[in-house]
Amino acid sequence: MNMSPRKLLVPVLGAACALLLTAMPAASEAPDPDSPEFATYVMNKIDDQYRGEKSRGIMQMKVKTKNWTRTMKFESWTLGTKYSLMRIISPKKEKGTATLKAKNDLFTYLSKTGKTIKITSGMMGGSWMGSHFTNDDLVKNSRMADDFTIKKTFSGPIKSGLEIHRFVLTPRKNAAVVWGKIVVSVRASDLQPLRQLYYDEDGNKVRVMKFYKHTTFGERTMPMKMVIKPLDGSGEYTQVLVKEMDFGVKLNKSFFSLQKLKSM
Repeated sequence: MNMSPRKLLVPVLGAACALLLTAMPAASEAPDPDSPEFATYVMNKIDDQYRGEKSRGIMQMKVKTKNWTRTMKFESWTLGTKYSLMRIISPKKEKGTATLKAKNDLFTYLSKTGKTIKITSGMMGGSWMGSHFTNDDLVKNSRMADDFTIKKTFSGPIKSGLEIHRFVLTPRKNAAVVWGKIVVSVRASDLQPLRQLYYDEDGNKVRVMKFYKHTTFGERTMPMKMVIKPLDGSGEYTQVLVKEMDFGVKLNKSFFSLQKLKSM
C-alpha cells in the first residue's frame, strides 16, 4: 500500500508537544559500539532525550505548506513521562487552546468553543495543528526499541568529516507503527540524533527529520531545533525552535488536571 505523507498525517487537533522539553534522565555508560547492546542503548537514549522528571518550556513552531505558512508559540509543562500540559500562546485565534496528557489519557481543550475532546489511541498517527509532526512524534508514547528491531549498518565519517553511527529500524510483528523502515543517524562523539529517515510500507522514502543546534545545559545536551520535511517534492516543512527551558520548575500531579486544562 503506497501512502503519501499527507495521507499518513490526517489533520487532527490534539496531543501535547510537552515532552519535547522534559529533562533527560541520568545517562548510564554506553556499551561498546560493536556490542549487541549498543543499538538498543542508542535508541533508548534518543527516546529518553526529552523525558524526565520536571520541565517548563517555550517553543515556536513554523509550518509551511503549498498554500500557507503559519507560526505558533506554545508553553509546556511536564512531570515524568506520564503527565504533560501544553497551551498555545499565539496566534490569537488559537490562544488558550490547551492539551493535557495524564497517564494514558489525552485531552484537548478548545478555547473558542469551551469544549474538551478526548484524543483516542487511533488519533496518535494524525498531525498536530496541521503540521508535519504526528501526535505520537510529539507525545512520544511509543519507543523505538520496543516497536522495532535495530541493526547498526555503518560507523565512520560522512562527507563532512563528522563521525556517525547509522541504524536501520524495521517494525516488529504486530507493532502499532505506520512506517516500513526508519534509518537513524547519530553523532559518534555523544550519540546525539542528527537525522531520522522514514520509509513507507512499500520501501519509499516518506519524510526526514533533522536535528540542529545541539546545546549543553549542565550535564544535558539536546537539539534546540528540529525540522521535518515530507519527501514528496512539495517543499513543505515544519520547524520547531526551543526558545526557553527550565528543568528546575516545581510541579506536582495535581497541576495536570482537567480543571487546570480548562482554566488556562
